[in-house]
Amino acid sequence: MDKLQNLVFKLEKHHKKKIDLSLDRTFNLLSKLGNPQDKLKNVVNVVGTNAKASMAYSLKSILNKAGYKCNLYTSPHLQSFTERFIFNDEQITEDELIKLLNDVEKVLGEDNASLFEILTCAFLKHAENYKNNINIIEAGLFFQFDSTNVFKNNLMTLIGVIHLDHLQWLKDKTIDSIIHEKTSKLLNSNIFINRQLNEVIKAKIEKALENNSSNKFFFGNDFNISKNENNFIHYQDSIGEILLPEPNILGDHQLYNISTSIAASRKMFNVKDQDIKKGITKIELKGRLQELTSGRLKEISGQNRLIIDGGHNESSSISISNWIKQQNQDVHIICGMMKDKEHYEFMKHFKDVVKSITLIDIPNQEGSISKEEFKDKLFHLKMDINLSSSIHEAVKLHSKHKNSICLLAGSLYMVGEVLNLN
Repeated sequence: MDKLQNLVFKLEKHHKKKIDLSLDRTFNLLSKLGNPQDKLKNVVNVVGTNAKASMAYSLKSILNKAGYKCNLYTSPHLQSFTERFIFNDEQITEDELIKLLNDVEKVLGEDNASLFEILTCAFLKHAENYKNNINIIEAGLFFQFDSTNVFKNNLMTLIGVIHLDHLQWLKDKTIDSIIHEKTSKLLNSNIFINRQLNEVIKAKIEKALENNSSNKFFFGNDFNISKNENNFIHYQDSIGEILLPEPNILGDHQLYNISTSIAASRKMFNVKDQDIKKGITKIELKGRLQELTSGRLKEISGQNRLIIDGGHNESSSISISNWIKQQNQDVHIICGMMKDKEHYEFMKHFKDVVKSITLIDIPNQEGSISKEEFKDKLFHLKMDINLSSSIHEAVKLHSKHKNSICLLAGSLYMVGEVLNLN
């Protein structure tokens, strides 16, 4: 791991700014690599504020059960950069990734490129070895100037939940500006749009896509999913209805994400109902209402359930709080966040929903907010808020509660640290 991490530090020096919205550096590097993006078939772009990973992994799981091979590119990672690179349905090894990144750096030479641009180009170059696979590619930031927006054509685009996030990179800090960044440069092919937080945002997306000639499939209009009082899950689109089993990922919001992947798989691929049913029970997704059933932290928590979620914006906190309301156990939340997030907007949805809140510093993250400053930002919540010195101590503190849920949330970086500790 040290060898890979040292290489990542070295690569970061190629570009001093963490993010600089432009495609020039990406196309320059891709040109030096022989323009691999032009040689890939079956490209699926995945964009949005939330739900990108959920849609990508659920689509991959369904397609795998139907016999398709996939390459998958996601970000960020939780524990290792290797998580971002899946080729032919297998995560790349550390040694393979080190060789790949070294090869790309040699080609880059003294030119500038951000780490994300280098990683993206490396993925595209290696994907050439499996060019007949389905290439599921998750955007990093927005899409208009994201280094995943380099294709001349694609098979389809999945749009997740669009909401306010990463506002520091925009002059116009509005939902309209975010929608523009995510949709204005989408290719003309097939677009599947997930359920949105409200009808206003949905209408804005519809308006933004007016001049895009793609076939467009909107949740609620062209496909739907529902769960009745007996927990039977019904999916429906123009092809027909499917009665689905319970997915292996928690939260009713995941049903909407999964339904978008189902719609895409039914419209664009030869999948059977049985493939879909099997696929949604085998989704390999970490850090999204993921329950830890073993490990050191789980032992400390005792009989209590231990759940982790990397959600860090208001949209994700709404989804998490809705899940909490459905539980028959008390929920105690442990939270750490990065400095650049909307802390109050995230936490306000847990008021009167959770039994207690404990704030911590995220270990090994210079960009995290201190627990003291975090608490100050939540003054108007008027809740009893505890501070703890570490993840370990916070979980230990909550172990005194019986038959409860300990939920660690607020950042994918914190989720990664929890997994490392566990």
